Amino acid sequence: MYDDNPTLVGIDKPHDENRQGEAFFPGAEGLPHTGGKHFYIESYGCQMNFSDSEIVASILAESGFSPTRNVEESDLILINTCSIREKAEETVRKRLQYFNQVKKHRPGALIGVLGCMAERLKGKLLEQEKLVDLVVGPDAYRDLPTLVGTAEDGNRGINVILSREETYADIAPLRLDSNGVTAFISIMRGCDNMCSFCVVPFTRGRERSRDAFSIAAEATDLFERGFREVTLLGQNVDSYRWDNPETGQTVTFANLLETVALVHPELRVRFSTSHPKDITDEVLYTMARYDNICKYIHLPVQSGNSRILELMNRTYDRDWYMDKVRRIYEIMPDCAISSDMIAGFCSETEEEHQDTLSMVEFARYSMSYMFFYSERPGTLAARKYPDDIPMEVKKRRLQEIIELQTKISYQHNINDVGKEFKVLIEGDSRRSDQEFKGRNTQNKMVIFPKTGDYKPGDYVRVRILEATSATLLGQVVA
Repeated sequence: MYDDNPTLVGIDKPHDENRQGEAFFPGAEGLPHTGGKHFYIESYGCQMNFSDSEIVASILAESGFSPTRNVEESDLILINTCSIREKAEETVRKRLQYFNQVKKHRPGALIGVLGCMAERLKGKLLEQEKLVDLVVGPDAYRDLPTLVGTAEDGNRGINVILSREETYADIAPLRLDSNGVTAFISIMRGCDNMCSFCVVPFTRGRERSRDAFSIAAEATDLFERGFREVTLLGQNVDSYRWDNPETGQTVTFANLLETVALVHPELRVRFSTSHPKDITDEVLYTMARYDNICKYIHLPVQSGNSRILELMNRTYDRDWYMDKVRRIYEIMPDCAISSDMIAGFCSETEEEHQDTLSMVEFARYSMSYMFFYSERPGTLAARKYPDDIPMEVKKRRLQEIIELQTKISYQHNINDVGKEFKVLIEGDSRRSDQEFKGRNTQNKMVIFPKTGDYKPGDYVRVRILEATSATLLGQVVA
């Protein structure tokens, strides 16, 4: 679940479910307006950040704030941040500088930083750079109304304490900028995997799973309100584990997946992200058993070389990952697999880079998020391994991965020409209001001309006529 304008191949970026590196603006239509103060929020990074912004919006709405799309009329300007890559933090700083210019013409307005960057750079943002009035970590959103009051009194509002219990299970998210068809459901928070390149365990804390009943209730509520697809979110959804205090029964991710699928056959279920070491046969067989569980798995590999994987502390090697891919295709031959890859990790050789390229060919990824390595302060890699690959080499290796993935994504999509898919209409195509867009079970974006009385939220059968590396083009069949 990476951030900050990664290179995306195999999916139309404006429709990318991860919404990487894009501003996220609250839609005012259909949301509560109290006539009092207004808040404005932008989100960057992974799906979890966008989901968190909906929790923040709900908390603020309960405190008398209304959302606005216009930053210049906002009394509270928030930016939900990511720290996975250096460029993400640079983007946030530029936005904060702009917000401070806005603030000069809006006396009394407050600026706050939320999320992972807030946790990592709390003191620097408040005291050294003096860019913000509030710094709120991912586990402290309930404290926002109090912190706003503190800042309004002229003091700095800060709470970045990480929690071992907080899941926000009792807060109904305020669906921001919603298309009314698809929604996120956060099922767990934090991460126990200590990948050497990653800051998430330090900024989001330890894993804790939300209770299964509240997840099922949220999915049911969404379906009854007209939503037809939910994505179950977590840093590592396959390690979801909740112990029912009444029965003592342990609910695994496979159990949860089945529970949500049983809410209604017309409610599609997706999930993200899977760690290869944790996805089980039980999950795969559950996916295969239910038509409304989408046949798509995001399975980050990061590198195709065993030595580099060990340096990354990924806890699997090349052969083990390849066996997992084989198992997925064995149980679900029609499943699409996507991935994350990092080019130019510490000490990577040309031969090891070739292993990543060969992994792309072997796994036949439908799409990938691709980066060159960006050292993050505080991580194990930053402490132990020199960032010794020249930037020009990193960029050249990344470009080679991009070119190969583009070719394979195109082949993947060309193979779908002539096939028919059940597509959930999400809305108008960005190219034309005479076309609909929607996704099939493999998470591929499908564009097709409007016909009949179909509307967003409807399912249609679409025959694929053409394909690019990013999109399938088709027509509705009777």
